[in-house]
Amino acid sequence: MDSKYIEQLLKRYWQCETSLEEEAQLRAFFSGSDVPAHLLRYKELFVYEQLQQEVHLGEDFDARVLAEIEVPVVKAKRLTLAARFIPLFKAAAVVAAILSLGNVMQHSFFSDVKEVASADTIGKQISAPSVALSGETTVAKESQVIDSLRLVDKEKEIKE
Repeated sequence: MDSKYIEQLLKRYWQCETSLEEEAQLRAFFSGSDVPAHLLRYKELFVYEQLQQEVHLGEDFDARVLAEIEVPVVKAKRLTLAARFIPLFKAAAVVAAILSLGNVMQHSFFSDVKEVASADTIGKQISAPSVALSGETTVAKESQVIDSLRLVDKEKEIKE
């Protein structure tokens, strides 16, 4: 082949205008031994393409790849129904403990006073004037407090 024709094919090759037959001619030209010196720099490209077309994976490729890959060890933990609800049981126990302590504290404030039943005061708000109860109160003062509480209860019943 003429080197001028090959140079024209190379120009068209670099502009992506060659056909498959023309590219085959270029590969055939550069795979030969009579390549001019000024075109030797292109020889490796076309010879490399030809060599890469001949390279294929071996028959044992899949076996070698699978041998290299380690099988991950999954340590699955079986959870029973009770184990799944343990956090819920813990939360319920905390709520029960807080409510129990609240009730104990509320009852302990009124345990010294015999006239005021602690069960009557749970959940009720007293809107009467605040009167401090102490252990050294007279019966008259205690009866006044109880009377004022009864008046408050009657006013609430009337409003309702």
